[in-house]
Amino acid sequence: MRFSEHARNAQVEGFPAAPGRLSSEFMLHRIIQLIVGFVVLSTIAVFDPKSTSEPAASPEDRAQEDLSRFEYPSQARIAWRPHFVRPQDSLERLFGNDWVLVARFNRIDRRHVYPGMTIKVPLKMDEIRNYTPMPTLYEPARKYPKYIYLSVAEQWLGAYEYGRLVFSMPAATGIEGHLAPTGLFKAEAYHRRHTSSLYKTATKDAQYPMDYAIRFLIDKEHVSYWIHARDLPGRPASHGCIGVFDEAMQKRVYGVPDQPLLDDARKLYEWTIGPEELAADDGSVRLLTNGPPIEIRGELPRYLPKPPR
Repeated sequence: MRFSEHARNAQVEGFPAAPGRLSSEFMLHRIIQLIVGFVVLSTIAVFDPKSTSEPAASPEDRAQEDLSRFEYPSQARIAWRPHFVRPQDSLERLFGNDWVLVARFNRIDRRHVYPGMTIKVPLKMDEIRNYTPMPTLYEPARKYPKYIYLSVAEQWLGAYEYGRLVFSMPAATGIEGHLAPTGLFKAEAYHRRHTSSLYKTATKDAQYPMDYAIRFLIDKEHVSYWIHARDLPGRPASHGCIGVFDEAMQKRVYGVPDQPLLDDARKLYEWTIGPEELAADDGSVRLLTNGPPIEIRGELPRYLPKPPR
């Protein structure tokens, strides 16, 4: 009698009626559950694919960054979508020869595009072929043969000749707590193979390289501020200096990319110091007597509390 009562209770609770043996009713019940579960999941995947897609990058996990959350004013007029980077993805594999456009649009270099992060992908690539947040004509620069204007809000730098934009490039400025100084400065010195006296590379085996460095300020604490080659991770990242692309430096220090292409730091350096200074450049720190003004304006780009829809 006890065994019969136990068996009935077991069946009610969903367990087999006897040890090691499944009843036909229990098996049928489980099969129906599996079929229903499969149908529900299939329906979700078809009608709501986001529910079963990869999770969005987490702002708490710096190894999974979401660049779609950085709001740049100039991108408001360009339609784009977030792309979650998967293990098989690279900028070249995703966009072919247009990878440079996407890298610049995201203010990021190839070494910093990795699985788990989210980047912005324009819906129409033609809309970013000549993308720059900087004004074509800039009135404060009109009376100068050369003038550098950096927008902190856009994380972008423009080079002007008598007020007309001749080229521009992404930049990485200081993070909160280590902001880049703002105001009007002057390019006062240059050093082709400068290195940081305070910070090391990611591998911790060398001082951080600051190739093609242009100094624009020494503050009251005798801290020097430079525009120089550095890693561009797609967001403000420095301790006060201004960083621009240089894949040749990354190849030398980190061994990637295989074929360096982006060389904004060298381009800006050579344009800033001019052909005469360039001819006399022996690699040592040299003063620049007639360096162009360098204007730095604005606040850090807004970081949205959640990914935009």
